[in-house]
Amino acid sequence: MKKELRTTEGAAPVGAYSQGLVVGDFVYTSGMGPLDPKTGEIVGTDVATQTHQVMRNLGAILAAHGLGFDDVVKSTVHLQHLKRDFAAYNEVYKSYFNQPYPVRTTVGSELMDILVEIDFVAHKSA
Repeated sequence: MKKELRTTEGAAPVGAYSQGLVVGDFVYTSGMGPLDPKTGEIVGTDVATQTHQVMRNLGAILAAHGLGFDDVVKSTVHLQHLKRDFAAYNEVYKSYFNQPYPVRTTVGSELMDILVEIDFVAHKSA
């Protein structure tokens, strides 16, 4: 059984996907880009600014189910320019978490007009 998560505080889907799904005790988010939830426009031209917006979007989706960044157990990150942008993105990313950090995969990807996209798997403890 799965339940859709949707919030106007996070970027709206631009395709055939949900912002997030609740499945049992887990929340799965879609990959989020740096879109302003009110305007739908890309926020920022550098990876640090874009990463902050992505994390705000993801935080809003988690909050829609009463979760926060400490509940994230796994993330997948796509960077348009892996070598160039990894250090700046990583500084922003880690500022949202306490240790132990979630497990993470970070890869270089061809992205459409954005520098970073991130998705989460979070767990809701009973």
